[in-house]
Amino acid sequence: MSTKPRITQAARRWRVRGRVQGVGFRYFTQRVAAELGLGGYVRNLDDGRVEVYAVGPEEKLSELAGRLHHGPRWAEVDGVDEQEAEVTAYASFEIQP
Repeated sequence: MSTKPRITQAARRWRVRGRVQGVGFRYFTQRVAAELGLGGYVRNLDDGRVEVYAVGPEEKLSELAGRLHHGPRWAEVDGVDEQEAEVTAYASFEIQP
């Protein structure tokens, strides 16, 4: 009987600063997260930042983090604040209002 190694799930929360609203940042993030097989969400914050919460393997979260520092073509990312977060199960990666 063979068993697959269990992949440990981790979670991160990022708050992205700069010109990140109105430039397709949420759609960009959703596409990248889906390609990486991550669950979670992305949403605009009232203060002009974008919040990203993602769950998945550490290496995939690191890859997403790197992409958040650049964003889509029209974005201008001034900074990304990252913190560990509690793991919550998500069936997919969604855009929240």
